[in-house]
Amino acid sequence: MLERIHLEILTAIKEHGTLTKAADSLHLSQSALSHSIKKLEGQIATPIWKKDGRNLRLTAAGERIQTLANRVLPQFLHAELLLNQIAKGEMGSLRIGMECHPCYQWLLRVIQPYLERWPDIDMDVKQEFQFGALGALLSYEIDVLITPDPLFKPKIAYIPVFSYEHRLVVSASHKLAKQNFVLPEQLSEEVLFTYPVEPLRLDIFSQFLNPAKCSVKKHKHIETTEIMLQMVAAGRGVCALPGWLVDEYSKSMPIKSLRFGEQGISKQIFVGIRKTDQHIDYFNDFIAQAKKTK
Repeated sequence: MLERIHLEILTAIKEHGTLTKAADSLHLSQSALSHSIKKLEGQIATPIWKKDGRNLRLTAAGERIQTLANRVLPQFLHAELLLNQIAKGEMGSLRIGMECHPCYQWLLRVIQPYLERWPDIDMDVKQEFQFGALGALLSYEIDVLITPDPLFKPKIAYIPVFSYEHRLVVSASHKLAKQNFVLPEQLSEEVLFTYPVEPLRLDIFSQFLNPAKCSVKKHKHIETTEIMLQMVAAGRGVCALPGWLVDEYSKSMPIKSLRFGEQGISKQIFVGIRKTDQHIDYFNDFIAQAKKTK
């Protein structure tokens, strides 16, 4: 009754809005597309979509099928990719999802020797996810997930690869630069730069400021590490980054890092994979390389 083409059609309708554009994206005629959906509607005795002016709007039944398509179609594509690689005699692919914005420099050091050992492995790195990072892993949109904040699920194995200390970064001329650690109330007049992540997922808020019922003067988003640190070095504000990353940049920039409180904030980077993939050699070798790369 329900076939893959139905999932693809509704996904195209959801994305493009009109029958013409959906048919073009699927390389089908409008009549073939309409006939396929009418046949399905007859089988389930309920409409899949309704006309809304020139556009098409999915009904409750259509939305339910499209939700299924979001979960199932990536798995079809993943299986087809693997089958195509087997047919061509290729080894496979490794699609890496990143939930750690400042980890790219570290990841580059992991990737270089890994690709030398696995010349037949295709690799891609993604940061934008259709279903969120964990959902992307479960739905086969990515193969491994690099994250400092794992959400433990029965089907996912998280392997810790290295530990680090999360630290506050200030200009070398900042009034806090002579201290070894900072207290929450000392940031009340500071401009805080962070990556574009909601505050509840930022350790400086969840583990430092919020428990002390403190905040900062202003919170601004900056997407790139280099620009963020240039702003800090210029005395425009402060930021929070892994200590190992700050140590690298402090060799060439007038910045200093401080502990969050006397105890500091200890973190770990994890590599998450589907438990069903734990037997795959080139996945395991990536994890081994990640563990020994600092």
